[in-house]
Amino acid sequence: MITSMTGFAAGRGAGVAHSWTWEVRSVNGKGLDLRLRVPDWIDGLEAGLKAEMQRAISRGNVSLGLKVMRDGLGQNNESFRVNTPALHAVLEALSQIEAAAMASGVTLAQATSADVLGVRGVLDTSAPESDTGPLRSAIIADFAGVLADFATMRSAEGEALLGVIEAQLGQIDALVRQAGAEAMVRRDSQSAQLKDALARVLAAADGLDETRLAQELALIAVKTDVQEELDRLGAHVCAGRALLIEGGPVGRKLDFLMQEFMREANTLCSKAQSLALTRIGLDLKTVIDQMREQVQNVE
Repeated sequence: MITSMTGFAAGRGAGVAHSWTWEVRSVNGKGLDLRLRVPDWIDGLEAGLKAEMQRAISRGNVSLGLKVMRDGLGQNNESFRVNTPALHAVLEALSQIEAAAMASGVTLAQATSADVLGVRGVLDTSAPESDTGPLRSAIIADFAGVLADFATMRSAEGEALLGVIEAQLGQIDALVRQAGAEAMVRRDSQSAQLKDALARVLAAADGLDETRLAQELALIAVKTDVQEELDRLGAHVCAGRALLIEGGPVGRKLDFLMQEFMREANTLCSKAQSLALTRIGLDLKTVIDQMREQVQNVE
């Protein structure tokens, strides 16, 4: 089973006198890009969560948001303490300012406690625990369930992708077969046209090197032969189906295969020299381009 790089999961947890909320989301990316927004006051938490994500995810742009709250406090897990030295320094500065203002005959508005608390450094916000290890362990343990939900959604998206890509491979296979049949019709017609052209040239020319002319006509026939491209397209269809059966993180291999599909389809169109074969080649390019958009979401 293939996995999509698109996914989402959310959850809640609690333990060690705290509660927390999770949100994980991802979109497609060339490699694995992890972006974590987690509390920095819990020592080692970001590194621990990142290690868990790297074990579970191989590709995609993944964002993780975590909010931790202490039971009985507000939205943030912080305690509020007055920094006494800083408070005294601010009060002393205010006293000096008021004295200077009075000496100059300037009347100042009375500073409120909120004004004083708003000065940087007066109110000290910090986590109350000196050892955040137990909390870190509880959060990381809870993260396993969130990752499982995340993986489930990516698998479900992957299953939907699998059906779409299999259908598109079937379309490509059918078009390649149509192109093969059309190429056989064109080959018979082209052979007769070349023979007629050769007979007319030989009848109208004296001293013409028949061997050289035959070689040039043979070269033209080789340059317009599309069988090699059709064989490669058929082989690419088989390779694509094998990758889907293999499953796992095969997105990069499928993406490379799409480049090879398009290369052969472009060559087919350039060598077609037939309106019907050109139309089939253009239909092939359309389906290949649509399939490439789907493949870019595969992990």
